[in-house]
Amino acid sequence: MALRATVVRFPSDPDAQESSGLPWGVTVTPFASKDENGNSPVYGSGGDLIPRCENCWAYYNTYCDQDQWAWTCSLCGTLNGLSSETIARYSLPESAPENISSFVDLELPLDGLEEDMQARPVYVAAIDLASSEEFLELTKSALLAALEALAPGSLFGLATFSHKLGLYDVQGPIPVVKNVFLPSDSDGTLPIELEDAMPLFSFLAPVETCKDRIASALETLRPTSSWDSTGSGQGLDRILLGGRGFGLAMETLISYLGSEHGNTFALARIFAFLSGPPDYGPGQLDTRRYGEQYASKGEDAELALLPEQTPFYKDLAAVAVQAGVCIDILAVTNEYTDLASLKFLSIDSGGSLFLYPNTDDSTLPQDMYRMLSRPYAFNCIMRLRTSSEFKPGNSYGHFFPDPQYENVQHIICCDSYATYAYDFDFANNYGFSRHTSELPMLQLAFQYTVVVPPQEFPTPGSGLTNRYLCLCHAFLCFALSKYTIKRRLRIRTMQFEVARNMNELYDSVEHEVVLSILVHKVILASLSEGVREGRMLLHDWLVILAAQYNDACKNVANGYGSSTGSLIDVTFSQCPQLQPLPRLVFALLRNPLLRFHEEGIHPDYRIYLQCLFSGLEPSSLHRAIYPLLTSYATPDKLAYPRHSLSRAALLTSESPIFFLDAFTTLIVFYSSTADPTLPYPPPHDCLLRTTINKVKQERSMTPRLMFIRGGQDDPTPFENYLIEEQDVDGSGFASVMGFVSFLEEISQSVLEYMK
Repeated sequence: MALRATVVRFPSDPDAQESSGLPWGVTVTPFASKDENGNSPVYGSGGDLIPRCENCWAYYNTYCDQDQWAWTCSLCGTLNGLSSETIARYSLPESAPENISSFVDLELPLDGLEEDMQARPVYVAAIDLASSEEFLELTKSALLAALEALAPGSLFGLATFSHKLGLYDVQGPIPVVKNVFLPSDSDGTLPIELEDAMPLFSFLAPVETCKDRIASALETLRPTSSWDSTGSGQGLDRILLGGRGFGLAMETLISYLGSEHGNTFALARIFAFLSGPPDYGPGQLDTRRYGEQYASKGEDAELALLPEQTPFYKDLAAVAVQAGVCIDILAVTNEYTDLASLKFLSIDSGGSLFLYPNTDDSTLPQDMYRMLSRPYAFNCIMRLRTSSEFKPGNSYGHFFPDPQYENVQHIICCDSYATYAYDFDFANNYGFSRHTSELPMLQLAFQYTVVVPPQEFPTPGSGLTNRYLCLCHAFLCFALSKYTIKRRLRIRTMQFEVARNMNELYDSVEHEVVLSILVHKVILASLSEGVREGRMLLHDWLVILAAQYNDACKNVANGYGSSTGSLIDVTFSQCPQLQPLPRLVFALLRNPLLRFHEEGIHPDYRIYLQCLFSGLEPSSLHRAIYPLLTSYATPDKLAYPRHSLSRAALLTSESPIFFLDAFTTLIVFYSSTADPTLPYPPPHDCLLRTTINKVKQERSMTPRLMFIRGGQDDPTPFENYLIEEQDVDGSGFASVMGFVSFLEEISQSVLEYMK
């Protein structure tokens, strides 16, 4: 559980917060195995035995004062009595994890329903057949990779959709498919229940015994365009070729699986492979709204294309949540698919949204394997509590709020990378008291469920020839062949210092966390008011921050009327912690997330970036917004660990090899002046390759790797990331001006703001 704050020292009161110009909040990665400092939690049992405050319901922790009969809550100061059981539990100094560490992970007892629940993981692939041969070949490769990642004991179902829904039984010697026609009307229902077409236990096949048969079934898939190549087809099948009934297919699959929630499975995941927009039956989308009419300057295309056009998929996501079904959307298309409408089905149900513009260089197979190889938690509940002087304000991320309890979020599926954010408000006018020793406190409680694989036992060897021991071994292997469910409670309690003045506050800034909060805010502004509003919010924020900083540093004591802005410091030269922020804001304004429709930004790609960026932890988001550029003298010798993203950096560097890490893309660029004797591409055993492999291994998704040789290959993919010569003026279009001009414009805006 990693928790990072925008400022390590909190503002002392509302006036200090307002005067700083900084956002105040935290990012949390609740299922991370270690905290932000690399420390693991203390594990233990008895999560249900931890005392809770009678006033604020915070959990007992190491910051609480305790005597023989009572304890004082570190968050609200309430005195609470101790039960006789708790007194016995705390009788020894290290008798309980919560007395040892402020970061604990404790087992919880299961309720009756959870104890009876079958824990075999269920995975279903739903494949779009209204597609191309290339799409299906890529999907087959992705599913073969997924089958290698799935642990024995998992159940797998194969379904297809077009104008009909196909269910595959792969448990016999030959795959059998049962097709159910999908009605074309918008409120249609299936002519037959899926359970009647194929019982669920026939549809869900054990991976360990049916992997080869699943692979054989995948080889039988053909796109609808090839079904009638002879021209002899008749009837409804011939008329309806090409329809993509995605909405009703998802609705019926969720209902199909949901009927067995808690019996056959605790959590099911549907992988929806999509090659274009739903254009048939319930949930079909009108893609005509994306066209030339929105390219004119007279209409705000971003405002028109960012909101969803139908509540169908958001409503369906709520049904999926109730059914315990998580949905991952894997779209492989450059056609307008209206992800603005589809995204809710994924992010609200705890799934992921992936977008691949083509099949040629798609990393879909690698992403499938990576996604299924890492652990995840489900049925999660998260609650952030604070000491009484301040409170959580807005919350951000892929969760849904509890309808009854404030500041409680539900997360259907959560892996070790999933990150959420909160900002804070003061609960009073005087802030943190300067007359007491009490410091601001945070406590994050994360309750979650995991599926634990069966334990593996060694087979009886020569020393275990006794027939009784062999029988016991066989019995244990049978009894423990099922997955088990574990419910756990993870608690992190943190204490923060209070900044005594503005300099201390600025010196404690964590710029990566500030960037995370800003990205969440501009995404919300873009969705409600359009991209221009998001850009203005970001620009104005930097202007206000620079003005407040300059006022605090007294840089404009005599320069309010200056037209040159020579006395304005917009590079934050006296505060290293603030210095990265102008470049990050500049880069964010140049990112496709906030560039204009007229510049050729596809609306689906913008939605994909919104979903991606709003779930990244701060360091990854930093890399995605402002890539890291390093240089190498040779493939085995690092020359310079960080360059600015400018052509000038390339021209002034004597190093011939550059490595650019843009989170989703990695580029190795050999300059045109590189010694031709240098090995190209870099050898697999060199330092550069080792660095690349380490980056790929630590990433939540598979970055695309490119090698470019200057003077021979097209350098455009690399040069597009050299943004500091590109302009971010009012038009947003690239020109000869760049970062320096941007700073001059911010300086002038600061002067006008401070007049």
